[in-house]
Amino acid sequence: MWWFQQGLSLLPVALVVWSAASFVLSYITATVLHHVDPLVPYISDTGTIPPERCLFGIMLNVSTFLGVATMYVRYKQVCALIPENSRILRLNRIGLTLGWMSCFGLCIIANFQKCILYYIHVLGACLTFGVGAIYMLVQTILSFLMQPQFHSKGIFRARLAVLLWSSCSIGSMFVSSVLLYSGRYGPDLVQKLHWEPQERGYTPHMISTISEWSLAFSFLSFFLTYIRDFQKVSLGAVVTLQGQSLHPVSPLGCGAEEQGLLFAGSV
Repeated sequence: MWWFQQGLSLLPVALVVWSAASFVLSYITATVLHHVDPLVPYISDTGTIPPERCLFGIMLNVSTFLGVATMYVRYKQVCALIPENSRILRLNRIGLTLGWMSCFGLCIIANFQKCILYYIHVLGACLTFGVGAIYMLVQTILSFLMQPQFHSKGIFRARLAVLLWSSCSIGSMFVSSVLLYSGRYGPDLVQKLHWEPQERGYTPHMISTISEWSLAFSFLSFFLTYIRDFQKVSLGAVVTLQGQSLHPVSPLGCGAEEQGLLFAGSV
């Protein structure tokens, strides 16, 4: 059995590979069609103009579904491992809520483009990256509380390192973006897809775009740390029947066959 076939480890692998492919394929399409500059554009700029906008949207919608499923499996895993620790269970529920809010933000990014509905797009980015960073923080704290019985120190350190990476990316992206869109470099920068090195604002623009790519891949790297955990978990559905028949039972207690005879007789 291959390593990605063990348990549900295929789920975080699919999330990371599919999401990375959505960024890369949209970037390749946009640069080949000369819709954006090849040197580190905003991720959102690579999904602004058709046809890459269609590709970007549908692939990120699938990533949203995979993210929701991955976070739910992680939630159920923690519940099963430590069913009696109220503090951990509370943090676990908070983490699931934050994670699903982050996934909803990703869905907003996929369907509301930056150059069309800028403020809604920014709201989606804040949910995805801002709330998503808090989700990573909660999961890192859970990993710390669950060691050494359920988690090794290596897993905790890896998640802490990725959390620090994403925090630095968020900080540099926030500062450079505020500086860029402060108005000192001209209006309508939101609609600007092509930059020249000699233009004013080029340096904060490059810092902002590099930070965004770094932030996106830090998030994907965090989900890679789930692979080993998911190799030891599986989920199943339990079907509970409320009766021996799928036909409705009449108030008088007549069975399905008796109802059929009555209907046939009435005709």
